[in-house]
Amino acid sequence: LSMDNQGAKADPQLQQFIEVESQKQRFQQLVHQMTEVCWEKCMDKPGPKLDSRAEVCFVNCVERFIDTSQFILNRLEQTQRSKGSFSETMDD
Repeated sequence: LSMDNQGAKADPQLQQFIEVESQKQRFQQLVHQMTEVCWEKCMDKPGPKLDSRAEVCFVNCVERFIDTSQFILNRLEQTQRSKGSFSETMDD
């Protein structure tokens, strides 16, 4: 089976499905990474219950992780936009 580029572009529903699945996968990777980072940082001695220090640590860690991820995404989008406008002006 070979699929040319036109065949792939002809089905927007399939493209939408692939994009949604890719976003789900990225989200799962992010959650896994966040869990790993925060667990290493906050869990000194696993026990039957989370002590208040560990709980506060987890909350702060997750919030910082989300803030950092959002910051990085925003910077990447800005970089993409500026590169796009730069390359457009170069083509003129």
